[in-house]
Amino acid sequence: MTAHNTFFKYLSISEREERWGMYITSVGYSKVEPNENYPNQAHPQSHELIWNKGRILNDFYIVFISRGKGVYGSKSTPPKDINEGTCFFLFPKIWHRYKPDIKSGWEEYWVGFNGSYAQQLMQADFFSANDPLVNIKLNRDILVLFRRLLDTAKESLTGYPQQLAGITMQLLGLVNTISQHIEFDNDPVGRLISKAKFLLEESFENQLDMEHLANQLPMGYSSFRKAFKKITGESPNQYHLNLRLNRAKDLLSSTALNINEIADQTGFENVFYFSKLFKKKNGVSPNLFRKMNCQTDHQVL
Repeated sequence: MTAHNTFFKYLSISEREERWGMYITSVGYSKVEPNENYPNQAHPQSHELIWNKGRILNDFYIVFISRGKGVYGSKSTPPKDINEGTCFFLFPKIWHRYKPDIKSGWEEYWVGFNGSYAQQLMQADFFSANDPLVNIKLNRDILVLFRRLLDTAKESLTGYPQQLAGITMQLLGLVNTISQHIEFDNDPVGRLISKAKFLLEESFENQLDMEHLANQLPMGYSSFRKAFKKITGESPNQYHLNLRLNRAKDLLSSTALNINEIADQTGFENVFYFSKLFKKKNGVSPNLFRKMNCQTDHQVL
């Protein structure tokens, strides 16, 4: 289902997916505004989440909160505050509930999974139902993988359930690595620039006011721009532009969206301007790039 600020998909599981050893049951994203009811879209009755009742599911889930804050609790854990940059796990047959703070709202990504290999992995002490929260901070790679899950589910090309399973394995590996090797960064400026990079990655489909972004960190704009370029080698605007153009390359090679739609989804109001910048960066036009790199059997008009 797709709606404003929301996408989710529930997958039917065939014998082929079960033989694969890991299959995806659900994938989605939701942006919950302050003072908005939660959940803000209707889900199947088996997945309905009502705070006063809680919920029990039959599969494993990873939920990532990229913005905002809220609260989580389960049969295995007392209520705990959740802040942006937190991943938490849901385990089969364990009662749980969670919701965003009414004043802040939140943005959440999730993927549900199961299967013989998934059960073996989740029961091997890498992840615990008694300690299901992982503070991964605003990790860009986590965000990229969740976005790849959503893109793959939306496109639904042949064999996409196995692709979703592979991406979810990458996600589990990355969350485990972060939980085992949390870096204690004593550089406050470095932490702010890392947050800025995450915010830029999260907003590749929009044009951004960099002074407003600096205020969000918070940093003075001049100091922010100098520190950002020192750490990344690029100005914030150039970094953001490259994110958008790289995103366009992904969409050109893996989806059937036309050039106008890709320009729009990557924040370019003018398709001619988009094509000009794309060719300048990549040496070929978007259409030629697609012909050289297309991974889909769809005919693109």
